[in-house]
Amino acid sequence: MGRILFGGTAALLICIFLSPKFIEFLRKREFGQHIREDGPEGHHQKAGTPTMGGVIIFIAVGVPFLILTNYEWRSVGVFAAAMACALLGFADDYIKLVRRRSLGLRARTKLGVTIAISLGLWWIARHEAHLPSTLQLRFVDYHIDLGPFYPVLIYFVVAGTTSAVNLTDGLDGLAAGCAAIVLLAYIGIAFITLDFDLAMLAGCLVGACVGFLWFNAFPATVFMGDTGSLGLGGAIAGLAVMTKTEVLLILLGGIFVIEALSVAIQVISFQTTRKRVFLMAPIHHHFELKAWSETKIILRFWIVASICSAIGFTLYRQSRGI
Repeated sequence: MGRILFGGTAALLICIFLSPKFIEFLRKREFGQHIREDGPEGHHQKAGTPTMGGVIIFIAVGVPFLILTNYEWRSVGVFAAAMACALLGFADDYIKLVRRRSLGLRARTKLGVTIAISLGLWWIARHEAHLPSTLQLRFVDYHIDLGPFYPVLIYFVVAGTTSAVNLTDGLDGLAAGCAAIVLLAYIGIAFITLDFDLAMLAGCLVGACVGFLWFNAFPATVFMGDTGSLGLGGAIAGLAVMTKTEVLLILLGGIFVIEALSVAIQVISFQTTRKRVFLMAPIHHHFELKAWSETKIILRFWIVASICSAIGFTLYRQSRGI
């Protein structure tokens, strides 16, 4: 328990004390956010806000984790997946900033790197952490042996989670706050399984997210960028794999699922009927165009995220007979 509190507190303080200098560095280099032209009108005033704040998040996570960890394979696997996804996001952010446009890496490049990350996570899970290649259906206390298809499951978890967190990162503090809530649930899950090293890593991630919110809360002075959103998505995906909660993640990370589904529904509806279900997708933009204030949207989405994570955690406890 002490390591978890110390790691989380250290990550929070590192984020708070390093962020002002890093934000100043980003401003001097003119590493500012480019806003998509078809986005909500109110977002255009955010153009130029420093981005790539995810760099600070993962420095804040990495320092206490590498000092306090026992280097158990489950936590190492999650940390490696998170850092690899963060590096992918960093490359994407950097290309956007250098080329001064809202598009970064090619889709083929992202796909290839995501597959490589997923295979690495699968190797650690199966051959180092010795986890079974099963899909746990905790709702009905049943499992399915996936055998050679287990890496495919891990790819879908990694790709789906990173994309969903990335889509959620559209309002000040929205993704960081929702990620902190989901990661807090994973501290509890790791505690139940007595995997204290994994709980400590989740604690570092929560601390870093909360520390980042000090500067990312509305009105934001820095954005996490793809560095942060892909990295946090990779961390959550890794935790789901290492705790065998890949299916339960649909509920634990329900707010991210809602965001991703809103985009899928919008695309399918427009392609089939030429009509839009939402005013704009992801769904948080729909509520913006409905004249909800940004603060109201963020707080209500945090509430939904908390409810989803609480229900998911409760179901996990029941499945363990606790």
